[in-house]
Amino acid sequence: MVTTTKKIVISGYYGFQNSGDEAVLKSILTALESESQRTNVQVEPIVLSGDPEWTQKTYGVRAVHRMKLGEVRRAIKESDGLISGGGSLLQDATGWKSIPYYLGVIKIAQNMKKPTFIYSQGIGPVKRGIFKTMIRGIFKHCEYVSVRDEESAKLIQDFGIRWNDVHIVPDPVMGLPLPELTKVQQASYGGGSARRTTPKSEQEEELPVIGVSVRFWEKDRTELNQIAEGLKQLASKHKVHIRLLPFHLPSDEEASTYVKQRIGPLHGTGSKVSICSNVTDPQMMLLEVSRCELVLGMRLHSLIYAASQRVPMIGVSYDPKIDAFLHRLDSQAIGTTTSLQADKLAEELEQILTNRKEWLETREEAIASLKEQAQEPAVHILKFLSGKG
Repeated sequence: MVTTTKKIVISGYYGFQNSGDEAVLKSILTALESESQRTNVQVEPIVLSGDPEWTQKTYGVRAVHRMKLGEVRRAIKESDGLISGGGSLLQDATGWKSIPYYLGVIKIAQNMKKPTFIYSQGIGPVKRGIFKTMIRGIFKHCEYVSVRDEESAKLIQDFGIRWNDVHIVPDPVMGLPLPELTKVQQASYGGGSARRTTPKSEQEEELPVIGVSVRFWEKDRTELNQIAEGLKQLASKHKVHIRLLPFHLPSDEEASTYVKQRIGPLHGTGSKVSICSNVTDPQMMLLEVSRCELVLGMRLHSLIYAASQRVPMIGVSYDPKIDAFLHRLDSQAIGTTTSLQADKLAEELEQILTNRKEWLETREEAIASLKEQAQEPAVHILKFLSGKG
């Protein structure tokens, strides 16, 4: 079988050391590589990055600066197609610049007659009418469109995209594998045993680990105060290790420090609090999550990490994307950032911690299905590039 090489430009929010978005990139690269091994197409990725040097060093792939138009155009011109995604690229809730940028990159590729693929994106919210028109115009000329939830599919259908032109697939991070640890790392972490979060020499006692992903959202820190109080209540009743997991540096590390300070000293409880600092490799953060008994998350990808590793989770909603993902696991958020109650949170944490097996058993089928479906976009893209699409 003759192998052909296809260059694919990948556009997304990459190179900013946001663990969730970096996990998306790693997942896409892994899925493409896995699928290329089953076809006669070898993929050569070119990533549009905010920090090309860091991206090249981290993933071993070519990268160009996402904001240097000349470099972007040259990369697309020499490519065989462009992938846009995943993540929440097309939304104007956090600002108006994202949608024009990401659509603009796709438009450059389409003007050059390059095939374009939307890879498991979460669409919306989109408030501005002009952006809805732009999304419809761009998506109608894409060879493949996949979104990560029904809400996104319904939204772009409202924009004028036909329902049967849209594929609903899981977030690509559901397919992210754990890292392959070196022998030194395995020894340091107790042979890679499940639920261990710190090296042996630093551990006095194996405590159930509660992973916590927080971010700044409400200006008065209402939600962080409630989270801290709920965790403090749990730690006063059960010996636990509260492990704060910053997904977006440095802001999430600052939010984690705030929560840790609000929890305060836990003298006499047997519990402890720590922060997982300076982890930018998505697979290493995935490893941290895999060692948790339970994850409490504000960041979407903290919940996706947990699901992929079959770790029970509790979500705090600040955006519909949180609710959409939890819905796929027959779950719902414990509250929003404005309605969260510490007592209710502590009760739910205790409930899941003591009934962990039951929580997982009722969701095993849904989790297994999501992991299997996460490969679908790569299958479609490689099929198209091989001339069989």
